[in-house]
Amino acid sequence: MTKPVRRIIHIDMDAFYASVEQRDAPELRGRPVAVGRSQERGVVAAASYEARKFGVRSAMPSVVAQRKCPELIFVPPRFEVYRAVSAQIHAVFARYTPLIQPLSLDEAYLDVTAPLLPRPSATAIAQEIRAAIHAETGLTASAGVSYNKFLAKFASDYRKPNGQFVIPPGAGEAFVADLPVSSFHGIGPATAARMNALGIYTGADLRTQTLDILVRHFGKAATFYYGIARGEDPRPVEPHRPRKSIGKETTYERDLRREDELYPALTTLAQSVWHACTKRHTSGRTVTLKLRYVNFQQLTRSHSFTDPIPSATALEETAHFLLRPLLPLSRPVRLLGITVSSLTSTEESPATEQLSLLSHL
Repeated sequence: MTKPVRRIIHIDMDAFYASVEQRDAPELRGRPVAVGRSQERGVVAAASYEARKFGVRSAMPSVVAQRKCPELIFVPPRFEVYRAVSAQIHAVFARYTPLIQPLSLDEAYLDVTAPLLPRPSATAIAQEIRAAIHAETGLTASAGVSYNKFLAKFASDYRKPNGQFVIPPGAGEAFVADLPVSSFHGIGPATAARMNALGIYTGADLRTQTLDILVRHFGKAATFYYGIARGEDPRPVEPHRPRKSIGKETTYERDLRREDELYPALTTLAQSVWHACTKRHTSGRTVTLKLRYVNFQQLTRSHSFTDPIPSATALEETAHFLLRPLLPLSRPVRLLGITVSSLTSTEESPATEQLSLLSHL
């Protein structure tokens, strides 16, 4: 018996945190808004579309955002409100399917191959979901509909904000053919640069590569790259998938050689990781620093605390603490990474005082 073609929806709320603030404060509507702290060490958690026109983005240092948009209005985050609104949104999803994979408060995959409510198509379900979200929360969402997760996520970006796009079965390979690999989810700037160096610029270029060649250059990720170039992605929608860690790493196009390059790079990574933790209302007790030299020798150093990391500053200082014994550098560094593990919900474990945590370093 032939398996039915999967029907996957990716729902992504439009500028979620900032839109909630504009909904609740009419004087902010139509104005550039950043959710976050305006202090020198602050980071933008979310930016309204009015702010994005000036180049303001999430995870951007507040001082940079203010420089790009002098009229920017900073609003402190209200995570308890965002959680409440997210619960409303997820209640809408649950009317249609139990197969929901939340990615954050404002983003999720839904498998509607066998929906709870009979509907003619996944497109119709996505339209109903978006209409219900708007009616019940006053907020807009964008949706992507396709036969796998990679294409559904791609499609949700295609008509933002407040739009919907469908990539039907059989159309995935042609859809990605002319798109730059730098726009593919799962291919970051450093990997895109490595692909470009191999003459791979578009999905069509990627499709010409054999799996063996991709494995030689990209290791375990090669199978994923090979598939998405053909519009294929077998990953299932995974409800209740426990997250074991939150981290970020960057491969630098120019090797880092000096301490005054390493510390700012770690600060940027720490802010990005903390932003991801904040979005998921999660922290962790273990911080791991990853460092890869130009000869591909790799080192990791970890430190565990009794209590969860309470702030971006604490995470940054822990990463700096882990780096110090590795200085001075024996050779240039091509990659840095920071990971937070031993995760716990910040709702269940209130942050302890930062000084008591850092005193253990």
